[in-house]
This record gives sequence, structure tokens and C-alpha cells, in this order.
Amino acid sequence: MPFVRRLSAAALVAGMLVGGAPVGAAEPFTAEQKTAIEALIRDYILKHPEVLLESVASIEARQKAQKEQAVQAAIAENLTVLERSSGDPVLGNPNGDVTVVEFFDYQCGYCKTMMPPLMELVHGDGNIRLVLKEFPILGPASVVAARASLAANMQGKYEPFHVTLMGLRGRLSEGAIWQAASEAGLDLDRLKKDMEDPAVTAIIDANYKLAQALQIEGTPAFTVGRVVVPGAAPKEHLAALVKKAREAGG
Repeated sequence: MPFVRRLSAAALVAGMLVGGAPVGAAEPFTAEQKTAIEALIRDYILKHPEVLLESVASIEARQKAQKEQAVQAAIAENLTVLERSSGDPVLGNPNGDVTVVEFFDYQCGYCKTMMPPLMELVHGDGNIRLVLKEFPILGPASVVAARASLAANMQGKYEPFHVTLMGLRGRLSEGAIWQAASEAGLDLDRLKKDMEDPAVTAIIDANYKLAQALQIEGTPAFTVGRVVVPGAAPKEHLAALVKKAREAGG
């Protein structure tokens, strides 16, 4: 009978897991018994492969739940650093009732693709604080761009510089970064000096640490309220999350 065979196989496996012998057995399996058990298990799995699929699905669901719990705990623990860090540039409505956070890299094509719909959402809503986390993970030029952007923020010109950099296509170079700075009306000498400010390093290091805590490994990545959104997402999805966060009180 299938049920009996399933139960027998499960009991045998359980016995092996608890010490190499069936539950209640006084002695370990002999070599002949182990061979017979392995053959029985193999035969059962070949005839019922869905058992493996069910097992994998169960493990994946458990791992996903554990990850979500860890991320939720990390958000709660780091909420002030995530949404209210004084060094982070803020676009949109600085007094908005919902905060959207983006981790991005200036060499990330998906980040650049996301920018127009993201800004449409922010400006169309009118009550969103958009916190931008410089998260340079795609090479040395990304680090230079991130440092330059944070230095531009010290001159009060983060947004025009950010928009210009995000509009560039292809791989970044220092020449392109300085050109973008000039187009944004920045003082280049001051910019380069401010890029070496320890405060700039501290902001980027904090972003790396925060991303690790939230298990963010790529760009773009967003948080909306207590939800982490990895990768590019449709504007409608982000809008729905904003609505849900607003209903929950931000």
C-alpha cells in the first residue's frame, strides 16, 4: 500500500537520522541492512519524485520565512539610520508622510531605467520623502561618482548632479564625472576637496553596513515602510507599497 510504504520509508530515514539504527533498535544496521534500506529508499524516491519536490519547496519556504524575519528585525533595529540619517540626500517632499529609500549605483543600468518612473511617482504623489543611499558596488568609478555626489550635496546641488550622472550611458570615467559636475554648476576645486572629507567616507561605509544587515546584495533596491524591494520594480508596485505604508502610518 502506498501509505504504508511512505510511512516505512519515512521511519527508516528517521531511524538513520537519529543514530544509524531504526527507532527502538538495540544495535546499528548491518551492512546488508543498510544496503537494503538504501535500495528501498532509492526505489521509493524513483517512484515518488514528488516527495523530493515537496521537501525542497518546504525548505525554500522555511528559508524565505527566516530571511523575512531577519530583514524585518534589521529594519526595526536600523530604522533611524535607514530613513533619517543626516548625511543622506533627500528628494521629493522632505516632510512627506511616507519614506522610500533607494540603494543605487551610478553605473547600474537598472537604476537608470528606474529613475524616470520613480521620480514620476515621487512628484505625482507629492508626499513622499525619497532617501538616496549611495551604494557604489560596480567598480572604482562608482565609488568616485558616489563620493562626488555626496560632496555635491555639501554645495546644495545634489539633485542636478545626480540627475546628470543618472542620465549618462555606458561606463563612467572620472572625466565624465567632472564634466557632469561642471554642467551641474559645481565648484570643482571645492568638490574634489570635499570628496576626501571623512564624513563622505562614513556615509558610504554606513550604507554598506546597512545593506548587509538588510541582506541587500545588488542595485537598485528599495525600502518602502517596512518592506524591502530587491531589483527594479514597476511604478505601480511601488505606488501600492506607498499606499499600504501610508495606511499603516508611514
